Amino acid sequence: MMRLFLGCFLFLSFFRGYSQEDTFSIDTLHVKIDSLYREDQFYAGLNYNSILKKPSGVSQQKISFGFSAGFLRDMPINKSRTLAIAPGIGFSFNNYLQNMAITGTNQNPVYSVIPSTVNYDKSRFEQLRVEIPIEFRWRNSTPVEFQFFRIYGGVKVSYLLADKSVYDDGTDKIVIKNNKDFEDFLYGVYLSVGYSAFNLQVYYNINSFFKSSAQIDSVPITMNALSIGVVFYIL
Repeated sequence: MMRLFLGCFLFLSFFRGYSQEDTFSIDTLHVKIDSLYREDQFYAGLNYNSILKKPSGVSQQKISFGFSAGFLRDMPINKSRTLAIAPGIGFSFNNYLQNMAITGTNQNPVYSVIPSTVNYDKSRFEQLRVEIPIEFRWRNSTPVEFQFFRIYGGVKVSYLLADKSVYDDGTDKIVIKNNKDFEDFLYGVYLSVGYSAFNLQVYYNINSFFKSSAQIDSVPITMNALSIGVVFYIL
């Protein structure tokens, strides 16, 4: 009996000493904090396109939408990493629905305003572009805070990869690709403001979609767009 008691005492003493030395508690956790963190390096957005500087008689029809996605390299420029510059690359697709018919061929396109007395099914053009944005960023983030306010403003240059226009009056359907009158390069400015994952973005396209060779009644088409939508930033 004495031997059993002594054995239990020694076992409990050993266990207690071991547990005191290696007790698991939150105080013993060592969480590695990344003081050189980077924010918001992927983006995806959905936007509504409002056509500006429309030729006389041209009006926008239905909803013209667009979306974009890409990568931005976040490069903080202050010690607290609340200021940064972020160059990037991505892709955008936008379509524009209006009552301007594009007929003819891609090398000899013809532009005209569809009279209100004419019923038609479709009149639109769409573009796929590769875009190069450069953002100037402010945010109140920290190495351990993943929900924060942000204000990102930037400039964007895009290059035309593919385009298509469709005019369908119910009898004939005219599809034109690689229209020679579309500008290869577009330039714009934008601003993104938001908190956490939800952000509003406004983008203004500075130059026209069309070259000076695109005309209606000998007047050049100087159409551009203002886009308003939401953008989601992902680490």
